[in-house]
Amino acid sequence: MQVLKRLTTKAKHTEWGQEHGFAALHSYENFASSSPVNTYEDLKQAIDRMRQGEKDILWPGQVRWYAKSSGTTNDKSKFIPVSKDGLRDTHYAGGRDAVAWYLGNNPQSRIFDGKALILGGSHAPNYNLKNSLVGDLSAILIENINPLVNLVRVPKKETALLSDFELKRDRIAHEAVRENVTNLSGVPSWMLSVMNRVLEVTGKDNLSEVWPNLEMFFHGGVAFTPYREQYKKLIPSANMHYMETYNASEGFFGIQNDPSDLSMSLMLDYGVFYEFIPMDEIENPNPHVLPLWGVETGKNYAMLISTSSGLWRYMIGDTVRFTSTNPYKFIITGRTKFFINAFGEELIVDNAEVGLAEACRQTGAQVLEYTAAPVFMDGEGKCRHQWLVEFAKEPEDVSLFARILDETLQQVNSDYEAKRYKDITLQSLELVVARKGLFHDWLASKGKLGGQHKVPRLANNRTHIEEMLAFNRS
Repeated sequence: MQVLKRLTTKAKHTEWGQEHGFAALHSYENFASSSPVNTYEDLKQAIDRMRQGEKDILWPGQVRWYAKSSGTTNDKSKFIPVSKDGLRDTHYAGGRDAVAWYLGNNPQSRIFDGKALILGGSHAPNYNLKNSLVGDLSAILIENINPLVNLVRVPKKETALLSDFELKRDRIAHEAVRENVTNLSGVPSWMLSVMNRVLEVTGKDNLSEVWPNLEMFFHGGVAFTPYREQYKKLIPSANMHYMETYNASEGFFGIQNDPSDLSMSLMLDYGVFYEFIPMDEIENPNPHVLPLWGVETGKNYAMLISTSSGLWRYMIGDTVRFTSTNPYKFIITGRTKFFINAFGEELIVDNAEVGLAEACRQTGAQVLEYTAAPVFMDGEGKCRHQWLVEFAKEPEDVSLFARILDETLQQVNSDYEAKRYKDITLQSLELVVARKGLFHDWLASKGKLGGQHKVPRLANNRTHIEEMLAFNRS
C-alpha cells in the first residue's frame, strides 16, 4: 500500500490523476473502484500525446524516453513511457539489487576485476523532439547510466547502440575478446548468438578458453530452460553462475536471489504496485482483480502493474504462479496471449518448457528455438498440436523426442491429458524439425532482430507457424 500511496500522491495533479480522483484516495478499494484495468490500446492515445511533448498526462512533467516494444512479433509496436523516476526507482534499482544479491551469495566473487559484456539495443529520435528518444529499453538504460559504468562494460557505447544486429554482433565479438570479461547480461537467445560469433573469431572450443575469469550470467527476457545445456557446453566452468531476472520495458519485477530455487523474489519496494487477475477470468470483461495480499500459491495469474512511469493498472501480458507468499516468490508461466486452448487443453508456456526439458534430458537433444500451434482438422478430420523445433543438437530419434514431449505434457497438464485420452479429441502431437537458422531468418524478415524481440512460443492460431513453415521449405 505504501507504494500505491506514493505513486497516486505524486500523480494526483496529472490529467489521469484528476480524472480518477487520486487526491481523494484513502484505500486500495478506492483505487480499484475508481481506476479501470488497462491494456496498451486503452492508454495508447494518452501515451501518443506524451510522445508529442505534452506534460502531466499520465505522470508528472514531460516524459522524454519511450521503450519500443512489441512483446510479441505483432506488426504494431508499443511505446512504453520511461520516466526519470522509473529509471531511478525501478530499472536501475533492479540492476543494483541483482548484483548485490549475487555478491551476497558469492562473497569470493572477483566480478569487479574485469568487465561486463552487456547487450544493448538502439534508439532513434522521438518525433524530432529535443532530448526525446525512442528505442529498446536496453538502449535507454545505456544512454542514461552513470558514465563511469562505461569503464567497466563492453562493448563501447557506440557499438552497443548500433541498430544493425549482425554488424553489432560482429563488432561486439571483436571488442570483447580483447577484454577480461567476468560477467554477461542479456537475453539468452541473443547472447548465445554473440557467444558463437566470439568462438568463430577466436577459433576456441569454449568461452572458458576466451574468458577464464567468466563467472556470471544475469539473464532475462525469455525462459532459460531451452538454453541451459548449450550454455553449460559453451562455458564448461565449475565457477559459472546464473541468475534469472524479470525485467521488461515496463519495469523490473523479480530477481532469482537463491541459486537453488528457480523462483524469483517479487521486488516490493520499487516504483511498482502489483495486482493480479486469475487466469480463469482473463476473458471476463469485468474480471475479479486481486491485490498482492490476495494471491495464493499454485495458481496462474495475469499481472497488472501501476508504475512510476504512468502505467495505471496496466496488463503487462505475462502470467505468473506464486511458489510462496511469505516471502512473495514466483515463476513466470507464460504470456496471456501465448497459449493453446483450441480444444479446451489450456496449454501454457510453462507446460511446454517442462515437456521440452524432459524430452531433451531423455534423448540428449538441445532445443534452440520453437513454436507450436493447433491443427484444427487435417484431411482425415483429425486434430492435433503441431510443433516446429530448431535443434542445436538434434535427437537421434525425432519420433521418440516427440513421444516423450507428448507424454510429459499429459503428465503436467490434466486438461491436455483429458483431450488426448484415446486420441478422441487430440491426436499425438506432430513435430517438424526446423532448418538451421529458420527462426533467425523469420525474425529478420519482420525487421525484428535483437534482444527486444521474441519468437511466439505458443499460439492459438496458425498465422505465425504457417509463415515459418513456408520459410522452412525455402
